[in-house]
Amino acid sequence: MKAIKSSSLKKLMLFAKPYRTRFTWVIVFAISLSIFAALRPYLLKQTVDSYISNADKQGLLYYILLMGGVLLLEVISQYYFVYWANWLGQDIVKDIREKLFRHITSFRMKFFDNEAVGRLVTRTVFDIESIARIFSQGLFMIISDLLKMIVVLAFMFYMNWKLTLIVILAMPILLYATRIFQKKMKGAFEEVRAQVANLNTFVQERLTGMKIVQLFNREDIEYEKFKQINKKHNDAWQKNILYNSIFFPIADIISSLTLGFVIWYGGLNILNGDNMTTFGDLFAYTMLISMLFNPLRQIADKFNEMQMGIVASDRVFELLDMEQYIQVPGQQEAGHFNGEIIFENVRFSYIENEEVIKGINLKVEAGETIAIVGATGAGKSTIINLLNRFYEIDSGSITIDGINIYDFTLDSLRKQIAIVLQDVFLFADTILNNITLNEPDITREDVINAAKAIGVHEFIMSLPGGYDYNVKERGVMLSSGQRQLIAFLRAYVSNPSILILDEATSSVDTYSEELIRTATDTITQGRTSIVIAHRLATVVNADKIIVMDKGKIVEQGTHYDLINRETGYYKNLYYSQFAMENTEDGM
Repeated sequence: MKAIKSSSLKKLMLFAKPYRTRFTWVIVFAISLSIFAALRPYLLKQTVDSYISNADKQGLLYYILLMGGVLLLEVISQYYFVYWANWLGQDIVKDIREKLFRHITSFRMKFFDNEAVGRLVTRTVFDIESIARIFSQGLFMIISDLLKMIVVLAFMFYMNWKLTLIVILAMPILLYATRIFQKKMKGAFEEVRAQVANLNTFVQERLTGMKIVQLFNREDIEYEKFKQINKKHNDAWQKNILYNSIFFPIADIISSLTLGFVIWYGGLNILNGDNMTTFGDLFAYTMLISMLFNPLRQIADKFNEMQMGIVASDRVFELLDMEQYIQVPGQQEAGHFNGEIIFENVRFSYIENEEVIKGINLKVEAGETIAIVGATGAGKSTIINLLNRFYEIDSGSITIDGINIYDFTLDSLRKQIAIVLQDVFLFADTILNNITLNEPDITREDVINAAKAIGVHEFIMSLPGGYDYNVKERGVMLSSGQRQLIAFLRAYVSNPSILILDEATSSVDTYSEELIRTATDTITQGRTSIVIAHRLATVVNADKIIVMDKGKIVEQGTHYDLINRETGYYKNLYYSQFAMENTEDGM
């Protein structure tokens, strides 16, 4: 546990380096706070022994004013300590959150295939908020409390060492109870964070897939699952509550008993004529014992915050330390491509030793439009993923204009390749921002001109607000065909060298399909285009058709070459699909 704590804190302190000055001032105010806090009971002792006992009204007034001034300085120190500690903590977590988000966006798609979105949300939002409490409620508060205890003990020994020994004899009992409490809370907080992540993951997935939940009448089933997960979350917190409800009463009892022994022993000394103990000591110790034991008790409470923050930071740094998923960019900036693409003996597997692309050799001429067809799972979309470097190939090479794609920087490579997917993702934003993706170089005028060029301007203007129409989350305010049209426009305004249409004309209505065909004819002119389609009628005019089956290219040629062969995979596929469509029309 200590090693994890030390490692995490060291990493966190690296993020505090840019804020050294603020860090120093937090420590300064923590020191001044402890001195002023411990000074007040001492001044109370002096007031009782020197002025109240001697009926010195003028001296009493002076010391009351002095105590008021010390109290004011304590309040000012407390204000600046708390304010600067929280400010420092928030700036540190801001930097960590930015680094984490940047790190996650640099991961390869393989990482996201195996990681739940809800867990990543927990790491990026909730866990980092817990890290903030390390500084605002944990580390600095513990430092402040420890300093206060040291200063208080120093004052206590200075005033009356006999009474102080009674207090010190009671402290090991409270320290032992605190240590047990810390160990129990460490395990409890780890369980809490795990259950929070499970809860976030479950809710995220069900809200995203709410249409499926309702479509298949799974509301009651999912509700029961949620109740089980929520109960585990509740049980984890119950442990936390149990340990707190046991520890803090014990700490209060120890503190009260110690104070009782001090008053009893000090009172006997006074009654027996011991000049070493005074009434001022008893007054001061009622405050000093509270100031000594409360921080010790609060340190356990603050340690809770530290433990939760450390557990959270372990999870965050686990993500930040992941290097195997980072995409390694090349060094060469990709300019506008001519568009010649060559796959040479390319092999790839999502899962080790389970190849889905098996030694493909393919050449696409510059400016050529090719179509890739085949059954589901043949490897069509995988080829596109490899060209964009969403995944890394196992062996072979992929070149564009004779240069290996691994030599290009990722940004410049992907800037030259535009993809229109079957499942179009739109952000909860305006149509304009979904088209430009907030690219400052693309103006509203550019978007409008592009929309007119591919024939979708009238459709956009028919919507309330036109280009400023908010499509809401995932574009739910638009039909699937309308989302496809937005995706076409998004691809067109980016002026790519290579265009990829991945099932872009499937599942759309007749009107949208006509617009999409017009858009397709426009945006494929003058650039290399790759069209992936199940509906073979949409690829008849392609310059070349690539037929895939089980990760291999089994045929290639024009539609007329392939359809005129006596036997062939494409010919059987085409006529079986044509016959099915005729049957559906007849129905």
